Amino acid sequence: MAVTGYVYDDRYLWHDPGAFHVERPERLRAIHRRLVETGLLDKLVPIKPFEAPLEWVTTLHDPGYVERFRRACEKGQPILDTGDCGICPKSYEIALLAVGGVLAAADAVMNGTVNNAFCAIRPPGHHAERNRAMGFCFFNNIALGARYLQKHHGLQKVAIVDWDVHHGNGTQHLFETDPTVLYISLHQDPYTLYPGTGKSSEIGRGAGEGATLNIPMPPLSTDQDYLKAMERLVLPALRAFAPEFLLISAGFDAHADDPLANIQLTEKGYQEMGARLAVFAKEACQGRLITVLEGGYNLSVLAACVADHIRILQGN
Repeated sequence: MAVTGYVYDDRYLWHDPGAFHVERPERLRAIHRRLVETGLLDKLVPIKPFEAPLEWVTTLHDPGYVERFRRACEKGQPILDTGDCGICPKSYEIALLAVGGVLAAADAVMNGTVNNAFCAIRPPGHHAERNRAMGFCFFNNIALGARYLQKHHGLQKVAIVDWDVHHGNGTQHLFETDPTVLYISLHQDPYTLYPGTGKSSEIGRGAGEGATLNIPMPPLSTDQDYLKAMERLVLPALRAFAPEFLLISAGFDAHADDPLANIQLTEKGYQEMGARLAVFAKEACQGRLITVLEGGYNLSVLAACVADHIRILQGN
């Protein structure tokens, strides 16, 4: 049995993107409630998040953008940059707390307190670019976690696997010239879904060429299609890169019952993908693995998938 950490804080519920927004506080309430009901919460090691210091946030985000976000919240503006990025006066503070949740998880894994961790945080992050908010995202939580592992904990190579149904344009954007971070994304074909990036021809630029792997999945792709992509493309790329740490951008919005896309994954598909990546981390990364919540908007599906994934992290 692996020792699994759990990042959660009631303050994550304070970020309010507006009435009827799909990225709502109820997402985390549903997850936390399921972990209590199943008894899983009692078997997890709580990891207390902290507000990420600005010097870590600005390793990847433009300081001017960070300040613009802070001031927008201070002034009570309803959105930042785009209509789907709703904010409230607390949003800046909670976005820092989301980043800090991933940093705290990194510390806990690297100091041996836990073997791996799940970060039940919001707002999500993988669409956030260096100087703009996009797709419900403000700071790129997982990208900042990867950089923190390198700069604070001295790791050389970190891999990120992103199975959110939407392409993580922000993560790709931040690392596309960096050969030390492998970014792999499975997502619905960008010609059919937001944000329109993530074509298979996008493989990184300059020194980072070859360190980005995009795997666009046609609408109505199934568990079998995703698992075939995992076996034929994702796992060989991970083995060739040989990372010291694996991070998962875990959106559960590729599920057949999720309202925002057209992929047909089931709970079983997510279990199988999670299990394969957990085995890889155990074999290649000393078990060092952090999963960071991204999308997933059907509350019952989201809660079930997260509970399943945590069982997998625990070795069940």
